[in-house]
Amino acid sequence: MNHVARMIPLLLTTLLLCLSTASAAEPLDAPNPASDLELAAPIDRWDEAIPLGGGLLGGLVWGDGNPLRLSLDRGDLWDLRTPEPLLRKDWTYATIRKGVAEKNQAALGELFDKPYNDFAYPTKIPAGRIELVLGPGRKVESFHLDLRRAVARAKLAGGGAVDVFFSATEPVAMLRVEGPAADWRIVMPTSLKTLGYADAEIGREGETAWALQTASGGLKYAVVATSRRVGDATEIAVTVTSSGDDPDPVALGRRRASAALAKGYEAVLAPHVSWWKEFWSASAVSLPDAAIQRHYDLVQYFYGSASRRGAPPIPLQGVWTADEGTLPPWKGDYHHDLNTQLTYWAYLASGRFAEGECFLDFMWNLLPEHRRFARKFYAAPGAAVPGVMTLDGKAMGGWGQYSLSPIQGAWIAQAFYWHWRYTMDPEFLNQRAYPYGAEIAECLVALLEPGPDGKLNLPLSTSPEIHDNRLESWLTPNSNNDLALLRWLFAALAEMADARQDTAAATRWRGVLGRLDDLAIEGTDGALRLSPNESLAESHRHHAHLMAIHPLGILTVEGTPRDRKIIEASLAQIDRLGTKAWCGYSFSWMACLGARAGQPDRALSNLKLFVDAFISRNGFHLNGDQTGRGYSNFTYRPFTLEGNFAAGQAVHEMLLQSWGNTVRVFPAVPGQWADVAYRDLRAEGAFAVSARREAGKTAWVKVRSERGGQLRLRDPFAGAAASWNRDDVKKVGDDYVSTLAAGEVLEGHPAP
Repeated sequence: MNHVARMIPLLLTTLLLCLSTASAAEPLDAPNPASDLELAAPIDRWDEAIPLGGGLLGGLVWGDGNPLRLSLDRGDLWDLRTPEPLLRKDWTYATIRKGVAEKNQAALGELFDKPYNDFAYPTKIPAGRIELVLGPGRKVESFHLDLRRAVARAKLAGGGAVDVFFSATEPVAMLRVEGPAADWRIVMPTSLKTLGYADAEIGREGETAWALQTASGGLKYAVVATSRRVGDATEIAVTVTSSGDDPDPVALGRRRASAALAKGYEAVLAPHVSWWKEFWSASAVSLPDAAIQRHYDLVQYFYGSASRRGAPPIPLQGVWTADEGTLPPWKGDYHHDLNTQLTYWAYLASGRFAEGECFLDFMWNLLPEHRRFARKFYAAPGAAVPGVMTLDGKAMGGWGQYSLSPIQGAWIAQAFYWHWRYTMDPEFLNQRAYPYGAEIAECLVALLEPGPDGKLNLPLSTSPEIHDNRLESWLTPNSNNDLALLRWLFAALAEMADARQDTAAATRWRGVLGRLDDLAIEGTDGALRLSPNESLAESHRHHAHLMAIHPLGILTVEGTPRDRKIIEASLAQIDRLGTKAWCGYSFSWMACLGARAGQPDRALSNLKLFVDAFISRNGFHLNGDQTGRGYSNFTYRPFTLEGNFAAGQAVHEMLLQSWGNTVRVFPAVPGQWADVAYRDLRAEGAFAVSARREAGKTAWVKVRSERGGQLRLRDPFAGAAASWNRDDVKKVGDDYVSTLAAGEVLEGHPAP
């Protein structure tokens, strides 16, 4: 009996541990209803509106009820005219080289800046809006966005509401206005006059109205809406069609809107809600910081709303183009010196692969255009991506240092590489990731020139966006930005060639890598420099010289002691120079850098600053400091999305990292986050990881292999004895190693 009595405490402990583990394994729902947007009325600005979207179409709900506005957007509405200077025969890289050599800033500006600054086109264009006049005494009291269902509600004073959603399964938006019939009308953007467009043709027949706009290049598009009374409510179906869909966009729009209205609001809503339920099932995180949790969930919602295969990917403003009588900030274009890359960072870890493939499909399909651009502009083989780009892949001009740098394609190539690493899809490797990177590399290899020491350099080198558009922005080759991207690209190509068992290609790429300089640093182990002969000496918004740390991962805290010193010195230098010249995205990118550097407090503080000071009340990233507290000298409010998505990725970097073939659970979680959990975040190697942290310690980990292969898991239990569900788990140094077949799971917790 004494022996049995002695066993009881151990049995109870084991039982409690099993119960705790079972509780930890329960799936997290996403998103938490506490993340829903709740905004007081009125909303007087488009960039504070409730954002809705169904991939191709998007909209913004704002106003006070008299009117209540639904601003409309469609991802492929562009004025694609080419400014005349870009058609000149001397609009080439050789001309840039000549202008730089002669220090002729005026000539460079005339040929490369003026087309962007002095021409209104090419540009993304808004579609129009629906305005509801609810009538006397019917004012909007508050706005609500239900993230789970992607439905907006404008609650009316005295009772009743207006509900709006953009269908996730068909190209229509539906509105339901409770109470007496409301007047509604279509209003077309006044900003289109800037482009020289004639007024839209307005038509109405019964309860159906339309506006047909003739744009440039033969493009016509129509905003079409139709309504009916159903009980004590008015239902309205809205769509935007273009001549790319049908030669008669009005007729097509009438068919689509009428079909949706015939089904009715609830019937169109049902598959929409099912789509979003599936979307949210991909993954979830639970954070102790309510503000960061809300923003994280909103960023995931942005992916579901604005990035859909078969539609254009997210440009600067997604499907929420400006509606304030002007064309969108920076023409709503595709910026590849930071914006598109940061925008598509966060889909991987959250498992939103279809949303990310929207961007990859887009860039892959533009390869023929980018091959032509490489030949025409750079006189080189392969492919080159313009740093500032139209919907059809053409260059738009702008600051030539960055809009026409040939290196931008290497950063795009990383998106293809990462998609392969996170999915381990051999077909994607063979048909997309490796061929895309190789095309970009062929152009760069043709441009690289050997110096006296035999090392390869680009003929011109820059570091976005240092020294703005002045002559001194042309740095001594190679800048650390360019060099890091070159080194990463050729190493990644060698790795992918190995995976393809293409020994000759792997040898070739490693040969090019071997002819590149090492990164330029201060002294023997100081901070990363801008270029071999220039140090960062001022606060600067673009962390280009730190690319080697993040996102490229060439320098890591798990490298040599010298590597760690370089990382620490580089971030200390940033601290000394301050944040006065930063934009919002600078803070969210720095949060990622802090997490990669193993500095969780840096990651959290920058993430908090971003969420506190650089977003609108609807969550949109507004670039400048909106608080007036002096975090940045930029206090303006142009809306772009990349800062939002980088903030989402910062959360991922704090919770899960998987570079270097090792999965790390809670690698950069600050002390304030004692209790954190996530479900099915994805890691390189095609692993889905779930974990729970309680009282500052990892309490449970579950890893599912989606492709099969060896899992190397950094000890999640800080040296404590572990209990695993498999017998083949081995401790190798600081890591647990196990080989999993596709679908198999490794699950563990601290041993009692």
